Amino acid sequence: MNSVTYAHRKATVELKGSLRELSNQLSLLNRRVGSRLEMKDVDLDCLDVINRLGPLGPKALAREAGLHPATLTGILDRLEKGGWVAREADPADRRATLVRGLRERNAELLGLFAGMNASLDGICADYSAAELDLITDFLARATAAGRGATEELT
Repeated sequence: MNSVTYAHRKATVELKGSLRELSNQLSLLNRRVGSRLEMKDVDLDCLDVINRLGPLGPKALAREAGLHPATLTGILDRLEKGGWVAREADPADRRATLVRGLRERNAELLGLFAGMNASLDGICADYSAAELDLITDFLARATAAGRGATEELT
């Protein structure tokens, strides 16, 4: 094995290890944030999907969150009771419902993630725009790979 191949393989192994560590740390952060907000992990995950992609119908939310639609009833009940989301009639189909995040609660949520966001801003400041574009491309491709691997197991 030549040194380039060895160096590439070593770097790949280290990168995968770093991604696992990052995944673990983000899970721990989300668990702590959820605990502070008295939310289950899955509630926080669904709220994130709703805030990023919403308003969404329950079926679309279930697909994006990787959950069975029947599981969402309890999650949405908890989020609605906590004042995080509202269910509204879909203007395109009066029989359907859309779930919308209530932005007035987001300040509390963002405050709990402020430390991580500030740290990421500092880290990003050390990279050029081109380097950030490369990192963003890598993360998008890694996310797509994770989505594909998840779908294969479904």
